[in-house]
Amino acid sequence: MLSLFSRPLLFTLCLFLFGFDNYRQHTVSNLPAPEFPCSRWTIPTYKPEKIATAPVIDGRLNEAVWQKATRSSAFKDLIHGTTTHRDTRVALLWDEQFLYVAYWIEEPKVEATLKERDSPIYENNDVELFIAGKDAYYEFEINSFGTIYEVLFFWRDAYQRDGYAKMPEFNEKDPLARPFNGVGYKHPRGMRIGFWSWDFPGLKSAVNIQGTINNNKDVDRGWTVELALPWRSMEILAKGDGRSLPPKPGDVWKMDFSRFNTYKDNSPGSNDSGGWAWSPHGVWDSHVPECFTEVTF
Repeated sequence: MLSLFSRPLLFTLCLFLFGFDNYRQHTVSNLPAPEFPCSRWTIPTYKPEKIATAPVIDGRLNEAVWQKATRSSAFKDLIHGTTTHRDTRVALLWDEQFLYVAYWIEEPKVEATLKERDSPIYENNDVELFIAGKDAYYEFEINSFGTIYEVLFFWRDAYQRDGYAKMPEFNEKDPLARPFNGVGYKHPRGMRIGFWSWDFPGLKSAVNIQGTINNNKDVDRGWTVELALPWRSMEILAKGDGRSLPPKPGDVWKMDFSRFNTYKDNSPGSNDSGGWAWSPHGVWDSHVPECFTEVTF
């Protein structure tokens, strides 16, 4: 079909259908090739507002900056891309010191069990954040108790070649360093090595519950999450391609925002996988940076 169009006509058609900003982002950014499970044309794009006054990290999200922030569309099923039966949204803000992330999670029965840091939070209902660099990516999870789980992953092809293996904090003989090959998808780039001992320096996090946790005698509204991540602590993610910290105007970062549930919608016709995301991946695996939302600063 594309051979029927001249290049100028195709360019004009793209501008008409998607707008200049959308066309520019989808032609110059690192979109997934056809072998990846997500569609290159459905990856969300987002431009967070730069703010002058930082929010207080208390989980309440009641400051004007959060009320005015552009929220994501409702999360969709991670595999199928279908509408979910509970609403989940995220918004981002930033300044010269921090990236700020907020989640709004509709949940009529707020529940959690895990209170020890780096417990397998994915076994509770949680929300998750992934931030990708060229050679590495960061995984963050939090439950409604505010218990967090963190891992830093390096792509094996870059770990030795680009000097990460020589850094004392990334010794692969560390008891909490393990090989990793994804969850349910075999990535074309291959193996990773994960460091479960790594904590994001200076991370601030808070949760606020609109209801009562672990009390199913009432109906809760849900819970909210607020994060502040220092740009200086993303140096290890920025190292691979030397990107600026904080970002320069026009810089694009790949980030993933998701929610995982210990229950599923069992209504007739539902195909709820239990995992929901702003940017569906097409597979049961969050570890596919090519499918992450594109955040332009």
